Amino acid sequence: MHWWQNLRTLWPGALRQQVTRTGLAYSGAIVVVTLAAVLSANNLLFLILAAMLSILAISGFVSKLTLAGLEIDLLLPPHISARRTIRATVRLKNLKRWMPSFSIRVTGAPPSRAAAHRDVSPSGYEGALFFPVIPGGVTVEEPIELRFPTRGRQSERTFQLTTGFPFGFAERRETVTLRHDVIVYPCLDPRPGFQSLTDSIAGEIEAWRRGPGHDFYRIRPYEVLESARHVDWKATAHTRSLQVREFARDEDQMIVVFLDLDATADQRAWFETAVECAAFVTFRLSETGHRVRLVTQDFDMASPAEGDIHAILTYLALVSPRAGARTPGPDQSSPLQIVLSANPDRMSALGWGHGSGSRILGPDSLGDEHPSGLRASL
Repeated sequence: MHWWQNLRTLWPGALRQQVTRTGLAYSGAIVVVTLAAVLSANNLLFLILAAMLSILAISGFVSKLTLAGLEIDLLLPPHISARRTIRATVRLKNLKRWMPSFSIRVTGAPPSRAAAHRDVSPSGYEGALFFPVIPGGVTVEEPIELRFPTRGRQSERTFQLTTGFPFGFAERRETVTLRHDVIVYPCLDPRPGFQSLTDSIAGEIEAWRRGPGHDFYRIRPYEVLESARHVDWKATAHTRSLQVREFARDEDQMIVVFLDLDATADQRAWFETAVECAAFVTFRLSETGHRVRLVTQDFDMASPAEGDIHAILTYLALVSPRAGARTPGPDQSSPLQIVLSANPDRMSALGWGHGSGSRILGPDSLGDEHPSGLRASL
């Protein structure tokens, strides 16, 4: 197939259109009329042949003119998560002042073509938009659904504009690459065990909140050896059993999530799972108003004190493993810690995960061989 690749290089314009069945039938009719005109030397047939060839030439010119002067843009939401369907907007503008464009179809670049050509990027769009007519100087917008399969920085989306106007003899195609610097967060959908891990952490925070403070938390039954100064006598008289007032601590405990970047190339799949776990836990806990802190070998940020949760998700979108990265000493700011490491024994030896609410999660905990939940090393 080397000759085909050479043809694509030498004559790329011809490959921008595909002959339809109508075009094949019309071409066959031209061949028949040509043979009949030559064999019979009939002037009328020559006139008919000339008209048919003129129509064919005009069709190609008008088709090319229809796609000329079209400008496409893609409006994306500010926050995008991998493997989630998002709502975007396609904006198509006809830059031609007077001439409209007819029968325009917008699709994503075919996956086969995106895989075969380095300059063609997947669009993430699997549907098709059809615009019957776009008047000159007019901008039209249509919502579409996009899906980004992986996290990271993505800057190019390739779309394809197609038209069969005016006679449908051929479909002319133009490939357009849109350049947007987009940060795609890790997938925030729960994987097996992620939600149960988040719920257990939230439960421990709720238990820790009960303590000395000024804000009323709840009324509960009296427990043996408790001080009598917090007894609520009205509630006691109402229930005929001792009830005490409980107050919330002045500040919620912070959850520390440590992501160990020391992972080899063979552990890449596990590292991606660990990144998604860190993103899911920090995002869900932040959504419920808890303070979270993400720590790695080269990053340390607390939310909301030092930045919002989107700053943490942006870092997780771009982070990559670094084999041999030096691991810092254990964090002492909070007893609630989640340690994600490909070497849990080494992390435990360094002093991580020794608190009452700490967990060290390794490949055995986050791997596919434990789909029913997470197994933590305490």
